[in-house]
Amino acid sequence: MTSQLKLAQISDESLLAEFFQASAGKWHSERRYYTLPDGETKEMFSIITSRYLDAGCDELQKLAQMHGLLDSVTLTCGAEVSWESKDSVTGRKESKGYTLFGARRSTLYRDRGFATAKPITAQYNFPNPKTLCLRTEYNDSVFEEELKLIGSKYRTRQSIISRAGEQLMIGQYLEKRVESFD
Repeated sequence: MTSQLKLAQISDESLLAEFFQASAGKWHSERRYYTLPDGETKEMFSIITSRYLDAGCDELQKLAQMHGLLDSVTLTCGAEVSWESKDSVTGRKESKGYTLFGARRSTLYRDRGFATAKPITAQYNFPNPKTLCLRTEYNDSVFEEELKLIGSKYRTRQSIISRAGEQLMIGQYLEKRVESFD
């Protein structure tokens, strides 16, 4: 491995730790999903709680075990994210749950995926220090996501879900910080 590549990985791991720390807290998320190609839309809102996880914590050790990583492998940082979502029009509860994220090099480990309860991995990068990009692939689907911190009180997210090279859904989110966890 070249020293430049190793430095980039360390830099991305540091940026991810900073991103997770900056995201710690409670967020009100307004989201709109566009089903393609017909353009049908669905609007939802969620309360999202994110907690930063340090290397070596119980949650990250459990996540590493779920992925079959050796005991000598340490996930450098992570986040525990929980949510409760409701339909914006009807107020009907849509979903509730949580997921764990842990990082090692340019891979983000998760205890579950968007459309599966099985552990999955994503590749991540930072086009700039405030923008996290993820690419996740499983079950013949590709999930591309961009999360952008805007100051300390806002985040935007965009998700694109594709299968067999065809885009199926676009999700756009505006998230406002409700509470910080410093």
